[in-house]
Amino acid sequence: MTIKLEINPIKEWLPQIDNPLLISGPCSLESEEQALETAKLLAKDKRVFVYRGGVWKPRTRPGSFEGVGSVGLKWLQLVKKETGLLVGTEVANAQHTEEALKAGLDVLWIGARSTASPFVVQEIADVVKGTDAVVMVKNPVNPDVQLWMGGIERINQAGIKNIVAIHRGFTPFSETKYRNFPNWKTVIELRRLLPNLPIICDPSHIAGKREYLTEISQKAFDMGMDGLMLESHLDPSVALSDAAQQLTPTDLGKLLNKLIIRHENANNPDFENQLDVLRNRIDAIDSEILETLASRVAVVNQIGEYKRDNNVTALQISRWTKLMENRVNLGKDLNLNETFVKILFQLIHEDSVRMQTEIMDK
Repeated sequence: MTIKLEINPIKEWLPQIDNPLLISGPCSLESEEQALETAKLLAKDKRVFVYRGGVWKPRTRPGSFEGVGSVGLKWLQLVKKETGLLVGTEVANAQHTEEALKAGLDVLWIGARSTASPFVVQEIADVVKGTDAVVMVKNPVNPDVQLWMGGIERINQAGIKNIVAIHRGFTPFSETKYRNFPNWKTVIELRRLLPNLPIICDPSHIAGKREYLTEISQKAFDMGMDGLMLESHLDPSVALSDAAQQLTPTDLGKLLNKLIIRHENANNPDFENQLDVLRNRIDAIDSEILETLASRVAVVNQIGEYKRDNNVTALQISRWTKLMENRVNLGKDLNLNETFVKILFQLIHEDSVRMQTEIMDK
């Protein structure tokens, strides 16, 4: 079920935008010089619309650099005055929000740890109520789309219409080359549930390393996202936080030059006609898949009745092991992704066992 919240498109609060929204700037503001010089270089690239700078940076463990604090707001004001860029920072509680609004910041965003707490989000929502603030909501650290939606709804219920979701990846549960697991399916689900919500990607926090930024940024555009938040530092080698994932303004420009921006629709009738033909084929194939699954369910029910009448367990590991091996090998012969086949038949088999146990309980 989709939900229609009253949310403005980005162009409503940023009328001069003619490209995807690009937000860039240091992970953390470290000095007035670093903040301003980085901003001046970024402002030369007209694809950059918003300058970001971390002011409050609570870390996982105490002892490392945790931001310059409120003085950084004055540096952001100076950046706005000197460059004309919109400026923004992350807020993690009501006090941060009050100070940022008082300083006249254009954009506020709620970080992943804060989004995970409805109490924190509500405190921030209470502060921004009655303003025309632009509030961005990063995904929570775990892939919980309802929690992400809840944060967005709380901000919207405070009367805020200028809302953007930020996909920054999720805490990985196993080893991955990225700092955070992209888990694109959660973003797809958020877009399905809130179709008029602008969503941008934060490749810096997904990647954790510069070498992966281009591939993640391109993936974001391939997925139809509305923009990017990429961290840029005057000299990343001396950055006090997240040095490995930041780019110089020059390297940021090179990355942007490589990207292909995708569009939801093409102004080409031949393309649209051919796309309709292919989509109709997909619809027909999907119908065949569902009909085949229904036939399989009927056989599973017969097996369940037969096992019940002969006092045989629903789950038989040896049969399951052989089935999985056979299906994976068959999938390989058909050029199907091995992981996809394993997940698909894991789901099918789990549901088959569920149906058989229900039959046995009757």
